[in-house]
Amino acid sequence: MRLAIFGKYFKDERFVEIESFFAALAQRKIEFSVYRKYFDDCLRNGLNLPANTKLFNNHKEFVAGNFDFLISIGGDGTILNSLEIMLEHQVPVIGINTGRLGFLAGVQAQNAAQMLSDLEKGHYTFDKRTLLELASNKSLFGGVKYALNDFVLHKKDSSSMITIHTYINGEFLNSYWSDGLIISTPTGSTGYNLSCGGPILYPSSQSLVITPIAPHNLNVRPIIVSDQNVISFEIEGRSSSFLVTLDSRSESIDNNTQLAIKKANIQLSLVRFGGDNYLQTLREKLLWGYDNRNFRV
Repeated sequence: MRLAIFGKYFKDERFVEIESFFAALAQRKIEFSVYRKYFDDCLRNGLNLPANTKLFNNHKEFVAGNFDFLISIGGDGTILNSLEIMLEHQVPVIGINTGRLGFLAGVQAQNAAQMLSDLEKGHYTFDKRTLLELASNKSLFGGVKYALNDFVLHKKDSSSMITIHTYINGEFLNSYWSDGLIISTPTGSTGYNLSCGGPILYPSSQSLVITPIAPHNLNVRPIIVSDQNVISFEIEGRSSSFLVTLDSRSESIDNNTQLAIKKANIQLSLVRFGGDNYLQTLREKLLWGYDNRNFRV
């Protein structure tokens, strides 16, 4: 078994847990390679890793590593960032949570060493998640055109609201007079979409949700559509530039930029271990359905 280790900065109180995880890797003689930026920025001066620790720098070296799993150490944002390394070469992702929410990163840091035992025994399942793919007439995001959570069009800075003419498979849907528009996957439905009043989508629902951000219409609401559709946009406003984002990455565009979003042909496979499921996570992390009457004193 070969593991790729990807991560970012962690708080000092997590040091012992991270150290324990790498000690467990050595004890079990599991072969692994660490993303160089993570190694240089976070691990080199803190952990007592072997001098011959293998490193990888980019997507090309990640592919050459022929890894069985990618271990993402951080929060949910770290898993989103891992797409930049994997791109089309998808391997199952295990999220070790050293962040706050840990909605996607299902393994708590204190349980990371035990997770390796379950992994070796094959005591896990795969949770397949939809990815979005962006098409544009201009080069954006350095060619990293995928998103796990959402695609967002937004006004820039404090400019006035914008108008986003939106089409489904070329057929006019609506003109959104708003601060922006979110196209969310089921995974991203519990993120920005939820904060803007959009619905929660079940991961296997095969759907996307279109949610306006602060719409200037009383009769405009989010709409759920099949993920088999292609959604395209035309943007206009008083400003000549706007923001477009894929997950946590953003770029500035103008109104001559042509954009379309669709379901990607690849998926992200999250590795789930016993007791970790979507509905339980909704209840525990977001307090979904929380009611004092459900608990006996």
